[in-house]
Amino acid sequence: MAPAVKVRRLSDEEGHQLQRIVRRGGGKTDRSIVKWRRALVVLASAGGNDVATIARLVQTSPDRVREMIHSFNDKGMRALDPQWAGGRPRRITTEQRRRIVATAKKRPRSLGQPFSRWSVRKLAYYLATKKGWKISISRERLRQILAEEQITFQRTKTWKESPDPLREEKLARIEYLLENERERTFAFDEFGPLAIKPEGGSCWAQISRPQRLRANYHKPHGTRQLFAFYSLGADRLYGRIEPKKGARPTLRALQAIRAHVADGPVYVILDNLNHHRGPMVREWCAANDVELVFTPMELRFGDPPLQQPDDEMIEICAQLRAELSAGRACPGGEGARRRPMDCGLRASAQRSTRLP
Repeated sequence: MAPAVKVRRLSDEEGHQLQRIVRRGGGKTDRSIVKWRRALVVLASAGGNDVATIARLVQTSPDRVREMIHSFNDKGMRALDPQWAGGRPRRITTEQRRRIVATAKKRPRSLGQPFSRWSVRKLAYYLATKKGWKISISRERLRQILAEEQITFQRTKTWKESPDPLREEKLARIEYLLENERERTFAFDEFGPLAIKPEGGSCWAQISRPQRLRANYHKPHGTRQLFAFYSLGADRLYGRIEPKKGARPTLRALQAIRAHVADGPVYVILDNLNHHRGPMVREWCAANDVELVFTPMELRFGDPPLQQPDDEMIEICAQLRAELSAGRACPGGEGARRRPMDCGLRASAQRSTRLP
């Protein structure tokens, strides 16, 4: 049996760039639905999804998904850019294009020029007068080539990579679980604080006399935290609504995860928050055969995404809204003593039954 097609391990820079493209569509000069779709395929494959699941996600064929993954493994980030065909033959050859990019990335003083940074006009003049190889190019075409090669005018910045000395070991462990122990593996994360937010509507009113809606600077009904855990094998999302974050709410969420697997070990992939690593949590996990698989520090794309249909999150928010509207989130009130609800959600069941 042929091995499953999957994307190679991403570097920190590639992971940040892919997240930026998927969330924001890329930079102002290179926004493209084709590039966004390819980035989504690569990021989904890095999260442990198989080819069939990714094909349903982006509404294409599995063969096309495999082609995108192989192309990224060979070319890297350049594979995301669409290659438009047609038109007249190029006046700038591939070798000239390579020299343009190499020159733009060098400091002018290193090439004997009496200034410290390039402008488009200065770079075009230098290329046209360089002895040995002259490249006649307009400023607009030069700007286009630099944009296509992702060369932009920017200030010098620092960079941030994962400082975790066990980064490779942790990523290798996560990849092993995604490939071999999916039925026993859960991805765990937290989201909050959540609260009811008043939304202004519209109505007929006297000129300059609109109806007023009081701002909610004070939360009379309190806030809630969502503890979500996603079963990779069952493709199912579960959630617990807690009044606050901490070691004890985390322990209750881990106990709920343990209850979904009858026997044998359970693997939970989660981040490095302090209350995930406390002695109370670690002792309980050691006694109940639960392995905590931590992602590398300051790395946000290494853990599997908590993917779920929109209807499931709508149901969780509806339950939260009902609880807050009923006044059960008031500090010290009845809701403070109420045991947090445990809501196992599945898209098909929720659509058909609309359980509270």
